[in-house]
This record gives sequence, C-alpha cells and structure tokens, in this order.
Amino acid sequence: MQEAGKIKLGISIGDLNGIGCEVVLRTFEDSRMLDFCTPIIFASNKAISQQKSDLGLNINFNGIHDATKAIDGKINVVNVWKEHTPIKYGEATAESGKYALKSLRAAVDALKNDGIDVLVTAPINKNNIQSEEFNFPGHTDFLAQELNGESLMFMVSDGLRVGLLTDHVAVKDVASSITPKLIRSKITTIENSLKMDFGIRRPKIALLGINPHSGDSGVIGKEDDEVLKPVIKEMSDKGHLVFGPYSADSFFGSDNYRNFDAILAAYHDQGLIPFKTLSFGKGVNFTAGLDKVRTSPDHGTAYEIAGKGKADHSSFKEAVFAALHIFKNRQEYKGLIANPLKKQKMKR
Repeated sequence: MQEAGKIKLGISIGDLNGIGCEVVLRTFEDSRMLDFCTPIIFASNKAISQQKSDLGLNINFNGIHDATKAIDGKINVVNVWKEHTPIKYGEATAESGKYALKSLRAAVDALKNDGIDVLVTAPINKNNIQSEEFNFPGHTDFLAQELNGESLMFMVSDGLRVGLLTDHVAVKDVASSITPKLIRSKITTIENSLKMDFGIRRPKIALLGINPHSGDSGVIGKEDDEVLKPVIKEMSDKGHLVFGPYSADSFFGSDNYRNFDAILAAYHDQGLIPFKTLSFGKGVNFTAGLDKVRTSPDHGTAYEIAGKGKADHSSFKEAVFAALHIFKNRQEYKGLIANPLKKQKMKR
C-alpha cells in the first residue's frame, strides 16, 4: 500500500538510443530520491536491464505489469512490451521511435486514469516518433490533445520562468500565428499557472516584442503596435499585471527579467536561447495549463554521447523535483479554493 502523501511519479523513457534512460537511472541511483516519490518507469525489464549493464549502474528495480502495482521505496518498471528491444546508441532508428511512443502512450494513459500522479518525459526524437498516432512537433502538442486545458510551453528554473506565445512554429509563420485571441489565451494560462502551480498571488508578466526593438514604432514591422500593444492595454485595464512589449535583445542582458514573475516570448528561440544560457542546464520544460502535471529536462536525446556514461542528469533531476513541487502546490491551491475561510485568513 502506498505511503500517505507519496507521489506516484511516472516516467516515459524517451528514445532508447539517446541519453534518456541514462539520466533517468542516474537520477534514481541516489536512493534518497525514493524518499520524495515512487518512480514508475514505462519501458520493459529487458531494455532497462541492458541500459543498466551497458552504463555500469548499480541499481535494482521492481518489474510490474501495471502502475497500480508499484511498490514504495523501489524503482518500478512497467513492462509496456516484452520483446527484446534493439538498442543502437547514437542512432535515430524507426525502432527507437516506435518504443518511445509505446512508453509515452502507456504513461499518458496511466496519467489520465490516475495510475500515476505526475509525468516526467525523457527526450524523444521528434522525427522518428512520427506515426499515424503521433503527428505532432513535440510532447506539448500531443499532451494538449490528450489532456484537458490550454497548453503552454513554460520553461522554469529557480526565479526565471519563460513561456512561449508560439513554440514549434517556423520563424516565417510566427507573426501570422500571433493573434489577439492567442495572446489573451497565453496570458491567462501563464497567469493561472503562476497562481496555482507556483503560489504567486498577483503575478507580474512581461511580454517580449515580435520584431526587433518591438518594431520601432512601425519602422521594423507593425505587429507589435497593431497586435501586441492593444491586447496588453486591454488586459492591463482589466487589472492584470501585464507589461510590454519589451525589446528582446536587451531584456535579459539588462537583468530586467528579474522584475517579473514570468516572461512571455513571441517565439521559440527568442525565449529559449536566453533561458538555457541563464539556467546552465538545470532548466525544466513544464507544460502549463493542463489538468495534469508534466515536466521534462531542457535538453534533447544527445545522441553524440549516448551509451558513453557522460550524460549530465541535473536537468532531469530538476524536472522530477519541479513536478513534485507543482503537484503539491496544486493540491494546496485546490484546498484553498475549497475552503474560502482559510484563504481569507492567509490574505491577512
């Protein structure tokens, strides 16, 4: 029987030819991690045994057929498949994509059915995982389909939090993809997440401009003046602490980001380049806005070092702690909503 309060942490194993399995196993090689949660890896006994042997890791795990059979105090592995899995470190194969999807599908099903409380996803290869079942640019869009809510790619690390208006969208399509409706939706999602997931009562949010220098009053593009600014004013007039648009080139270097609880970037690289530079490999990708908690490390499959025992598991470990922290914050937030008197006392 699960210890009261012990969080069931599900893990999709990602691409077996990458570093995903290594960072997962190295994280839980430290037995103290089992004090915080009950890890449940969705893969197979054979695959985990081979990776453990190849990497020379001294860990034991408990093979199970269903997440509900997980044992507290142990690393649990759900046998999603029983056949031998060909592992070719450093190669993007169709087989590794197939098994990455099997693991993800089983983990998400368990999350939807409350077999696990939170999900941490190891890196996938966005190309070889494509199939009739998975036709998405990444985890975020897949989870948005599977789980309820409005998804937001939210990169978090200590006090730095960066959300994206558009995530895996080609640069040529960014400006046309940003609409007043999208901006309102993302601001609302990020604001609700800051309140519910991070315990910030009156979140302060900065928006970065779409064009260089936020368009320079229309000289370098009109999207900032015609699309971003009206929505910022509209939401500000309604009491939301939303500011901008700020010129992205100087926003982080000037330390202005420290004045806000979160930053909403216009597109992928605008937000992730400064985030990954400042977070030093310890950042976490959190899918905000969904009714379930999912995090992942801020790196990819790193084929070039796969199977060599060189992977740094810091970001995956941070993703584990972030998932646990956010889950607990949500439980507390739900308790406050259900008990208005307690909430009122806390405001005093």
